[in-house]
Amino acid sequence: MRLLLDTHVVLWQLSGERELSAAATQAITSADDLLMSVVSYAEIGVKGAVGKLEVPADLEAQIAAAGVRQLPLSPAHGLAVADLPVHHRDPFDRLIIAQALIEQLTVVTADQRFHDYGIDIVSA
Repeated sequence: MRLLLDTHVVLWQLSGERELSAAATQAITSADDLLMSVVSYAEIGVKGAVGKLEVPADLEAQIAAAGVRQLPLSPAHGLAVADLPVHHRDPFDRLIIAQALIEQLTVVTADQRFHDYGIDIVSA
């Protein structure tokens, strides 16, 4: 299984702030491919800039050390957002959803609104 980790899932794993569900832990442990969108780095940067999050200087290295690969944002991903119904207004999440649809990835997330887009989800 190829998994795309939602931003909060990666942050929870690195910080230990919240424990993931048994299903999410099992899926991550047995995944063939673990991915995090580069969009998540932008989301983390924005939250860091407005004081909602402390961003470790070595965040990218921590994520790579955890075996998570970066999923680049392609023009097709960006343009696919225009075709999504507006079930979700968060632009970062909408980009992650578009990537999951195009790349046929299962998303690990606690955000149940992702279900509205018909993508496969593992609840975090």
